[in-house]
Amino acid sequence: MDAVRIIAASRRGLAQASTVEDVVVEAWQAQALAEAIGSHLAIVGPYEVRSRARGLGDAGGRFSGGLLCQAPATDGLRAAQLSEVRDVKAALTGLGRLLQEVCEALVGVVCSADEEGMYWTCVEAMDTADESRDHVAGILEKLEARERNLA
Repeated sequence: MDAVRIIAASRRGLAQASTVEDVVVEAWQAQALAEAIGSHLAIVGPYEVRSRARGLGDAGGRFSGGLLCQAPATDGLRAAQLSEVRDVKAALTGLGRLLQEVCEALVGVVCSADEEGMYWTCVEAMDTADESRDHVAGILEKLEARERNLA
């Protein structure tokens, strides 16, 4: 499945998240997607972005919030469905937007976390999503520089 479609599904999932655990699961889903897209672009993306894409893949893989809250068995991990990134720029723009929405949702629920472990999980998720957003922005800058050089 194309990255843009998976990102749209993740944004819908985040919008429908109604509990702290749901938001953490969606943050985990988004980070897994960042890891998958970064890893994909590190292998088959434009040469100029491969190093930064590897960083995105590494950053996306560091969040362990899914260990506390399991994804629904019926849906599984959306990132596992990634088979292609047809429009790199659209996928990265959408991923950046998704990661921003994840951060906003986590800020909204971090205070309602019932236990200290969940609180710190939310903080970790915000840090990781923010780091991934930085990598996405860096990749987009490289793509824009590449387009300017080709023009």
